[in-house]
Amino acid sequence: MRVNFVLSEVATGLRRNLTMTVAMILTTAISLGLMGTGLLIAGMISDMKEIYYDKVQVSIFLADDVTDEQRAAIEQQLADSSEVASYLYESKDEAYERFQQQFSQQPELVQNTPPDALPESFRVELVNPERYEVIAAEFPNGQNGVDQVRDEGDFLDRLFSLLNGARNATIAVAVVQALAALLLISNTIQLAAFNRRNETNIMRLVGASRWYTQLPFILEAALAGLIGALLAVGGLVLTKVLFVDKTLAGPIKAGIIPPVDWGAIAFISPIIAGAGVGLAAIAAYVTLRLYVRL
Repeated sequence: MRVNFVLSEVATGLRRNLTMTVAMILTTAISLGLMGTGLLIAGMISDMKEIYYDKVQVSIFLADDVTDEQRAAIEQQLADSSEVASYLYESKDEAYERFQQQFSQQPELVQNTPPDALPESFRVELVNPERYEVIAAEFPNGQNGVDQVRDEGDFLDRLFSLLNGARNATIAVAVVQALAALLLISNTIQLAAFNRRNETNIMRLVGASRWYTQLPFILEAALAGLIGALLAVGGLVLTKVLFVDKTLAGPIKAGIIPPVDWGAIAFISPIIAGAGVGLAAIAAYVTLRLYVRL
């Protein structure tokens, strides 16, 4: 098989159908970019779960008029409870200091929040996080110095359900875009094969195998898929540099959300490239076998 001939046929095919090739590359890039975004979001969700679910599950916020005796009674009740694995008392000053650290990159929010806005609290880790109702019953809201008992685990469940929904929606859009890209690849290959039907018929008459005549078309699709994958990876890099590292710098520094590491992008880049090349090549091969006679 003459490699130079095959490569020249690939270049000729891409040049003849330039507009459809560009459309195929862009559609592939969008679908692969969305797929990569979904994978990054899935990684961030996993990291966030490790960050948050290992921390306190229940917060007992104290009323502003809580007395020393009531505060001591609450602490003693927590110490004696078999449901409590550990607990931490946080005063108003400590809560405000932690708030300042978490939102240090948002000075306007810190300036507009008075020091006494955050209540003192007991932050409790349960032996069994699912038994939140037991703690809520032991410390009823509005009684004995307790203002409110909040289940952080329930809030986290809702938060991660929302994040999982965003991930699933991104992947769903990526699948739709991928289907559009595959249909566009199929149409492009059919058009390319039709435009070069005279050359391929002559090649078959002189003894060329079907695989030899099909290979340039498959390589055209694979090359377009590779270029689309490279554009998708480039888009993820730009998103990290221009959006994640800048816009989300405050929450990341405060530990509210995990950063997007370069290692994560490096890990999914081969997956994106393999998906782009493999799906494009398979779509081209199936199209040639089912719809085109070479």
